[in-house]
Amino acid sequence: MSGEILMRVSGLCAGYGSIPILRQISFQIGEGEIVGVLGHNGMGKTTLMKALAGLLPVTDGQLLMCGRDVAHAAPHVRAHQGLGYVPQGRDIFGSLTVRENLAIGAAAAGLNRERAIERSVSDFPVLERLLDRKGGALSGGEQQILALARALCGEPKVLLLDEPTEGIQPSIVEEIEDHLLRQAQEKSLAVVVVEQDVGFIGAIASRVLWLQKGEIVKELLPGQLLDPDTVDEFIGLEGTQA
Repeated sequence: MSGEILMRVSGLCAGYGSIPILRQISFQIGEGEIVGVLGHNGMGKTTLMKALAGLLPVTDGQLLMCGRDVAHAAPHVRAHQGLGYVPQGRDIFGSLTVRENLAIGAAAAGLNRERAIERSVSDFPVLERLLDRKGGALSGGEQQILALARALCGEPKVLLLDEPTEGIQPSIVEEIEDHLLRQAQEKSLAVVVVEQDVGFIGAIASRVLWLQKGEIVKELLPGQLLDPDTVDEFIGLEGTQA
């Protein structure tokens, strides 16, 4: 564990209506740490991200952000506590320009828009030539970088990333890896990243939570993802899913 604990999840349960999905999820993450969540489709990964972000009601358990329980707080309250979220599919504003997307990210956190845009361009130089282009006109990789940059405009303490490499070319994946590692090291950003790409998780995470049927069944070190038996088990579980 690195530095101060920024998020502590204890016995978290959530689902859709009367259908339970997450069962007694417990973990914590500290400053500068990247925690991966590995699991196959239907295992509850996106449900976990939505529950942490406040987009899905928590039915039981605690979610502490910097010591404050926000398990039943609205998404904007969690954002002001320092929680950032990049959902699966990026969810950028396609009809707005890159500049406007970034400005919204800063405004939502009550921060100076121009400074946030300047910082985004400094962090992601590719965005400079795209500032006046509509978000919907960007490539998939450019949209993912924009989504990440927009979330960082709010200067979060904890960042949630849901499937950031989905449909992205390898060069962009490497750029995202490098940036997350740099943000964690230089700005003490804590990152919870959901993925199915074992290589990506292994490259950035300090530890990995294995989610199966809504429960954390294992905690792994990244080196264990190089073990053929572990990989075979993971692939085997995928093959059993309907």
